Amino acid sequence: MSDTATLTSEVVDFLTSGTRTGMLGFVAKDGRPLVAPVWFLVEDGELVFNTGADTAKGRAIARDPRIVLTADLPEPPFGFVQVQGEARTSTDPGELLRTATALGGRYMGAELAEEFGRRNGVPGELVVRIRPTKVTAHLDMTA
Repeated sequence: MSDTATLTSEVVDFLTSGTRTGMLGFVAKDGRPLVAPVWFLVEDGELVFNTGADTAKGRAIARDPRIVLTADLPEPPFGFVQVQGEARTSTDPGELLRTATALGGRYMGAELAEEFGRRNGVPGELVVRIRPTKVTAHLDMTA
């Protein structure tokens, strides 16, 4: 994929508000569409999450880096952001620890960040970065 899309400041604000869980869409080896929840960060215009290299997500990304992540607001004014993109992965130990710690801090609080980083930033895990190719955002479905 060569197209690139930009995460606007409004989209970044929506995605980083609170502890929204991302729903990651990918294609299984047999062609079935699958969705799995992920904790994610927004860094440098990309979405970032960690997953095991040997999970369904990790294996699917290795086969085909085209994935989609959607996050929603399930109460009024209702809204969602869908980011289609191309994933690239890293097994760099320092990056694994850094992202796992940041994810732990976002979702579990600063006091547990290091614990989650040590537990999840280990060999066998991947750092996944999604470079957006298309962004669809409806931030207020009641308007």
